[in-house]
Amino acid sequence: MDVKTIIKNLHPLEIKVLLKYGLGDELTSQKLQSELGYKEGHANQAFSWLAGKKLLAETSRTPHMYFELTDFGRAVAKNGTMEERLVKFLKENGAKTLPEIATGLGIESKDVGSAFGSLSKEGVLSMNAEKKAEYTGKELPSRIAVTKTLLEKAIAAEDNKLEASNLSKEEIEVMGTLTKKRGITETPFKTIERETVAYKLTQDVKAVVDALKTAGITGNELGEVTPSMLTSGEWKKGTFRGYNISIPPARIVPGRTNPYVQFLESVKDKLCSLGFQEFDGPLVETEFWNGDALFMPQFHSARDIHDVYRLKNPTHAKSIEEPYLSNVANAHMNGGNSGSRGWNYQFDHEFTRRLIMRSQGTVLSAHQLAKAEIPGKYFGIARCFRYDKVDATHLSDFYQTEGIVLGEDVNLRTLLGFLKMFATEIAGAEEVKYVPGYFPFTEPSVEVHIKHPKLGWFELGGSGIFRPEVTKAMGVDVPVAAWGIGIDRMALMALGLNDLRELFSEDIENVRLRKAKF
Repeated sequence: MDVKTIIKNLHPLEIKVLLKYGLGDELTSQKLQSELGYKEGHANQAFSWLAGKKLLAETSRTPHMYFELTDFGRAVAKNGTMEERLVKFLKENGAKTLPEIATGLGIESKDVGSAFGSLSKEGVLSMNAEKKAEYTGKELPSRIAVTKTLLEKAIAAEDNKLEASNLSKEEIEVMGTLTKKRGITETPFKTIERETVAYKLTQDVKAVVDALKTAGITGNELGEVTPSMLTSGEWKKGTFRGYNISIPPARIVPGRTNPYVQFLESVKDKLCSLGFQEFDGPLVETEFWNGDALFMPQFHSARDIHDVYRLKNPTHAKSIEEPYLSNVANAHMNGGNSGSRGWNYQFDHEFTRRLIMRSQGTVLSAHQLAKAEIPGKYFGIARCFRYDKVDATHLSDFYQTEGIVLGEDVNLRTLLGFLKMFATEIAGAEEVKYVPGYFPFTEPSVEVHIKHPKLGWFELGGSGIFRPEVTKAMGVDVPVAAWGIGIDRMALMALGLNDLRELFSEDIENVRLRKAKF
């Protein structure tokens, strides 16, 4: 043991313990708090440091259970238990129904029902032929008096805590109905379990203590100079602790927005600055809005159960808004007023009400069509869910940015301009290409692809001009450019990542170091 090295690394909290106590003294956190004026955290820190230097050893652990009075318990102590209040009310007002009692006492019916149930089992209350609760005249059970005693003891206690070892057997039994360890249920007491850990100094302490005394170290050396010390001149009378200037300073980690959240906000700011209005919608959707309203036939392969998550309970919505349901159904069956022949099949009104997790952000655009202004520009950032194999460019839980532009002058050139902005200005891609695509709800349809330095070419998203079967069913009779861009994939480029899963990393250091290009 290098005594000089140990002395240099001793904190004043440790020094005072070493100089105050001997080998035979049993040390606990409470002892240091009462005799050295330490706070609980300081005492535990001193024990931890001394144990790490092999100058202290644990000798025993004693469990303790406490019951701490809650705010609800204070209200019960003030107003009386529910059983007491219920019996008193019936004594003064005669037989009453449970709703009448709840109204009279200003409490919830469930609390009245619970109290009545307990007291009726014990014969204190009964329900008469008129379905009214009435007092039988029997004395209140002893547990009520015990409860009142426990509440009074807790109120009188300095910290509003009762130690289990100080309670009688009957009080412990009653306390079992009045307390909880955790949760949101209101109870008069909260259970707290703790341990008293005892320590003793080891034989190695003697050499260290002798060295401290020889060096004149007391543990009261000054660790910092405060304004009051400078004002009073007190610093001149004390001695200062030694410092090792080679020790690195404490790391200061400033708070910052999560990079991905910051990226999402930047996309919103960009679109809003271009005059777009933001829209949003629920995560749970019907097959109607998720696909039918987008002229996706009900027998389309994307409707397979493995592509969407269905709700177990409830399974279906009660109804679909009119006239949109009829308009969309007609568009599917015969084209409706769109001028097309539709899909020429019998529209399933039961299937269209099925509830699923939103699988594509375009559902927001379908909703917005029904209430959009013309001309108008709208966008949304939608969280979507699909049954998919997770890899570097696919997630089963992902974000899309959706947008629509409505107007007489809207065309494919308008759409390509927005796609270029997403690919170059937001994603930061240097190589972009546009590929013809197919979607049941757009014609023409375009896919935008970008080249990632590590992952190569991948699809950023799909777009197109909404078909009249989609727009006219929603009461819109002008061209509508629409897109659905994988915003997670744009973030791969903007944040310099190689895997979508890194956007949701649990590695806090990587998240702190990540910086976007915007």
